[in-house]
Amino acid sequence: MSTVIDRPRVTPTTSAVTATSAAPTRSAGLRAVAEAGLDRLAGLLAAHSITVLRVSLGVVFLTFASFKFVAGASPAEGLAVATVDKLTLGIVSGDAALLMTAVMETVIGLCLLTGRFLRFGLVVLATALAGIMSPLVLFPDQMWSGNGPTLVGQYVFKDIVLIAGGLVVAAHALGARLQRD
Repeated sequence: MSTVIDRPRVTPTTSAVTATSAAPTRSAGLRAVAEAGLDRLAGLLAAHSITVLRVSLGVVFLTFASFKFVAGASPAEGLAVATVDKLTLGIVSGDAALLMTAVMETVIGLCLLTGRFLRFGLVVLATALAGIMSPLVLFPDQMWSGNGPTLVGQYVFKDIVLIAGGLVVAAHALGARLQRD
């Protein structure tokens, strides 16, 4: 709700300052219509944005996974294999590491996309995110160049957005709801 404030005005003929009464104007009506529209938009966003985020994260994970099922198709294949190899102390390496990564990303993607078994998918996501971000610590030489992050490093850094989105979806799955002020 807005309040109209009387403002002093200088009249050109006398240069005296007088107060004017601000009558409702056309701009106040337009402002009310705009605020009502924004309220409606906020309601739509509150009702649907988490679902859109969940589904889009699912599509992203399924897309990443699909490339890992085909040897040589994923630009992150080498990094994924090296990371799983290092995190499992060499127990899982090579094609098995790539397949494990692809299966985890597929499970995450399907759970997010469909909304079914969502809590399970979020647990898998939490596990995967530890692995997804670990190259920053495990392979710093591949993440940084003299001028900042390498292309591989940028690939890992974009996953921070996936983490943030996953946290929002997880909070919603655990009962949190958007609250309008």
